[in-house]
Amino acid sequence: MQTLISFIIETLSVLYDVTGDLGLAIIVFTILIRSVLLPITLPSLRASEKMRALQPEVKKLKEKHGKDKQALQVAQLELYKKYNINPLAGCLPQLLQIGILILLYQALMQFLQLTEVHGVQMDPQFLWLNLTQPDQLYIFPILAAATQLVLSLMIMPATEIRDVVPNSSKKKKVQEANKKEEDLAEMAASIQQQMLYVMPVMTGFIALTFPSGLSLYWVMTTVFSIGQQVYISGWGGLPMYWNRFMAKVGLSR
Repeated sequence: MQTLISFIIETLSVLYDVTGDLGLAIIVFTILIRSVLLPITLPSLRASEKMRALQPEVKKLKEKHGKDKQALQVAQLELYKKYNINPLAGCLPQLLQIGILILLYQALMQFLQLTEVHGVQMDPQFLWLNLTQPDQLYIFPILAAATQLVLSLMIMPATEIRDVVPNSSKKKKVQEANKKEEDLAEMAASIQQQMLYVMPVMTGFIALTFPSGLSLYWVMTTVFSIGQQVYISGWGGLPMYWNRFMAKVGLSR
C-alpha cells in the first residue's frame, strides 16, 4: 500500500513541477485519476441504471411469489439473465473505488504536509486558499456539500407513491387499509429525505476540518461524477426535485 501511496505522491509532485501551482496540480490529478477509472466506473453505472430500470419487474415478482424466497430468487436470476444483467457488476467496482479513495486520501494528506517538492519550496496558495489548511471562508465546504447534493438528487429519483386504496370509501376495512398506505407513504418519504441530505451534510462537515486541498479534490471528483451520471442516465431525479422546489417557493409556471 505504501508503494502505491508513494507513487501517487510522486505523480502529484511531477504535476506540481509542470503546472507550478498546487491547486492546478490537484485538479489535473483528479481528472487523470477519474479518466483512468472510467473503464471501471462506466460499466458500474450502466449496471446500476439497468437494475433501477428493472425494479418494477422485480416488484411484480415479489408480489407473485410472496414469502417463497427460493422461488423469488430463481425468478430474479431468470429476469437478470433475460436482460443480460450481472447483479454484482455494480457492486464490485464500487468496492474497488472505495479502496482507491482510501489510498488517494492518505496520499493527498501526506502530499499536503510537504514543504518542498523535488528540492523546491512548495507554494500552498491557490486563489484565496492555503491548500494545506481548512477553508476559513467555508466556500469549498459549501461547494463540496452542494455538488454532493446535486449528485444525490440525480442518482436517487423521487419516489412517487401510488394511491392504490380509495380514500372515499366508507368501509372500515378500506379506511384502515388507506391509513396504512398513507403511513407507509409518509415513512418512505421521510426515509428518502433523510438519505438525500445525510451525505451532503456529512461531506460539508468533513470539508470544514480537512485541508482545503482535499476539499478541492472532492469537489472536482464530484463534478466529474455528475458528468458521468448525465452521460449514462441524464439528470435523473434532479428536474423532479427542482420542479417541486420551485412549486414550493411559488415560482413554477
